Amino acid sequence: SDCRWDGKFSLNCSFTGISAIPEDIPQTAITADFSYNNIKTFLCTNGRNEEWMLKHLNLSNNLISELSLTTCRDLPILETLNLNGNAIHTLTLDIPTPAHGSKKYGKVDHLLPALKVLLVERNKLNTVPKGLGLLQSLHTVHMSSNGIQQIDVNDFQNCSQLKDVNLQNNKITKIHPDAFRDLNKLQVVDLRENALTTPLPQILISLNFFQLEVDLSNNAW
Repeated sequence: SDCRWDGKFSLNCSFTGISAIPEDIPQTAITADFSYNNIKTFLCTNGRNEEWMLKHLNLSNNLISELSLTTCRDLPILETLNLNGNAIHTLTLDIPTPAHGSKKYGKVDHLLPALKVLLVERNKLNTVPKGLGLLQSLHTVHMSSNGIQQIDVNDFQNCSQLKDVNLQNNKITKIHPDAFRDLNKLQVVDLRENALTTPLPQILISLNFFQLEVDLSNNAW
């Protein structure tokens, strides 16, 4: 392929026209850029059952429409995942709970334990992906310019490290009053350019307005 490898830590495959992730990614790569290509699927495994040392993975501006992160077992130190500018309508994070009696029951398998930044802007989501709370280190999630219609009570449940949520330019009309409860580290919530029709004072109170930059401009009220 036309990928450029710096010989140490950085792999750059952007604008190379590839339609799949190359199988021969160097084991020592810390940064991998696959942006601006024709990639439609990302299986999140290198097929060798070996751990990748990747910290930063850029899959922005491709053709991905569905993505499951439940298979991401080989990326233990991945910190940044950039999925901006795809066509993602389904982003699966949560794993169905195994039935009692199965061998897997009760086994905790941490999903992307080091992931801090998840970028899913300019896609086709119409709901907040379920299971964000499984990403134990997540502190920034950007989902601007999608079609998200409401924020449910469980959407950000257990996201205890969350600091920055960008939901600008969606179609949000309703936010559950307790949607951001117990997120003690939250600093920024950007809700500009949505369709909120009624003021939500109880949310602003529960968010502790003095510590937060809650941006509600350009809404319908």
